[in-house]
Amino acid sequence: MELPFGKYSTSPQRTPRIFLLLVLAVVVLGLIPLYHPFNWYPADLVTQHPSEISPTYHAEQQKIKIKEPETCDIFTGEWVWNPDAPYYTNMTCYAIHEHQNCMKYGRPDSDYLKWRWKPNGCELPIFNPFQFLDLVRNKSLALVGDSVGRNQMQSLICLLARVEYPVDISDNPDQAFKKYKYTTYNFILATYWSPFLVSTKEADVDGPSHTGVYNLHLDEADEKWTTEIEGYDYVILNAGHWFARISVYFENNQRVGCRYCGIPNVSELPLTYAYQRAFRTALKAINNLENFKGVAILRTFAPSHFEGGEWNKGGDCARTRPYRSNETTLEGQSLEQYRIQVEEFKIAEKEGKMKGKKFRLMDTTQAMLLRPDGHPSKYGHWPNANVVLYNDCVHWCLPGPIDSWADILFHMFKMEGNRSQEEKLQ
Repeated sequence: MELPFGKYSTSPQRTPRIFLLLVLAVVVLGLIPLYHPFNWYPADLVTQHPSEISPTYHAEQQKIKIKEPETCDIFTGEWVWNPDAPYYTNMTCYAIHEHQNCMKYGRPDSDYLKWRWKPNGCELPIFNPFQFLDLVRNKSLALVGDSVGRNQMQSLICLLARVEYPVDISDNPDQAFKKYKYTTYNFILATYWSPFLVSTKEADVDGPSHTGVYNLHLDEADEKWTTEIEGYDYVILNAGHWFARISVYFENNQRVGCRYCGIPNVSELPLTYAYQRAFRTALKAINNLENFKGVAILRTFAPSHFEGGEWNKGGDCARTRPYRSNETTLEGQSLEQYRIQVEEFKIAEKEGKMKGKKFRLMDTTQAMLLRPDGHPSKYGHWPNANVVLYNDCVHWCLPGPIDSWADILFHMFKMEGNRSQEEKLQ
């Protein structure tokens, strides 16, 4: 028997059959998205609020416009109201880590979603996923560091999901080392777990504070990332909160001190001692990579916002709006960590120029200092969940303030494109 679409036919007997098949095809195609493997949550949880639906991006917006004003200091400014946000939800993105899924776990307020970063004296365009992927076509980006860096990668995946989902091409079974490919654009996005950036061994999985004890070799960069990044076009380095953990410090394979380790006859050293040496070692390692021709970006410290106690002593971050820039200041340990990063960056940048290396500073510290409202707090799990219960005032809700890092990164990539064009013309 002849298949109904084998020939073009207008016979009365076949017309109803063709019509029914067309209707069936439309129904099936309409159902396919409901069973997409990236939609991990039940359909009855899908939001119906128009303000939470991503805006439409038109085809004429997809071609990248390179020119941007280079005089804009995008790292100093204020958070301003953005009624169009958020640009995705926990129902439209599979990449949100459970502990940052504030929508899923019942955060009652939503104003924290409705702000964008506005530099003083200029505008920072909202991230456009079509333009971004067009810009990074045939390029690669690696994020090296801790879970806040992974938080940034998940944010980027969610923002780009309006255009394309990446394919997991990881060659390492360890979930801490992931590599994705956007096949249409031949863009590689990877993350390398290295919370101290230097060679590390966990000496005790528990320790006095139940967060482990770590041996840090402060003069040895972590080969888990240094041996992997030479072929990347962009590498974003970050580290911060893990240095507050109990650690023993080594240099030249000799124990030089520790932080809160309680080992007899071992000098107590401040967190900043290890922090400065770790960044110096990591940045020097990049300068010593002969085949690295990409752009190394140091993303600065994102402060936590514990109030009313430390992280393990009831501290919380329950505010529901951003600070204005005149309402708070960077101080204490956060200020010291930020100062160290900037100092070590300048040293590495100066050395790098002599070697033909490119270093850039992604200074997100002030912007994130002003966002005490953007953390998961207690909305990273169900209230009765069998997990260690503490308020998360370190990571960032998704969607949330960290999505503005994509605005900043996109601007930086466009500036890099400008520089490349100018160099070709010289």
